[in-house]
Amino acid sequence: MSDETQGQATAATEGSEKPAASFSAQRIYLKDMSFETPKGPELFQKQWNPKVNQDLSTHTARLDESIFEVSLRITITVKDDEETLYLVEVEQAGIFKIEGLDDQQLAQVLNTTCAAMLFPYAREAIDNVLTKGSLPPLMIPPVNFDGLFASAMAANQAREEQSSNESNDTQH
Repeated sequence: MSDETQGQATAATEGSEKPAASFSAQRIYLKDMSFETPKGPELFQKQWNPKVNQDLSTHTARLDESIFEVSLRITITVKDDEETLYLVEVEQAGIFKIEGLDDQQLAQVLNTTCAAMLFPYAREAIDNVLTKGSLPPLMIPPVNFDGLFASAMAANQAREEQSSNESNDTQH
């Protein structure tokens, strides 16, 4: 093949192909943090039997065509009976450049890979604030973001199937 013909073939295929898949973290930062000890010094004057509740959520925003902000919010509430001992809320965020993925792949990367990258930073921020609050460390277990995403997708699909079945039942 001559150089001219090869150049034309390359130009023709470049226009029809989507960019190669790429992923990079541009920045990881602490977006928000809150620490509350409603009982103040009373907290340190008695023995307590703590019950830990952990809530976790993610939020995604498109900043540009291939730039996304993903934030992971973790809220830890520690209670003794019904009395709140302390509450820590951390929103760890990152800016990611992601190209060349279809919508389903993009959703999975944003909700699993990005969240998994942010999780250790959020866990460290929680540990740091508890240490500064003179409280014992809290061992936050690892999170299977792939499993959570798969469960959420299955639940969404089941809801969609149920709603389509209900709408089919009402048609005449």
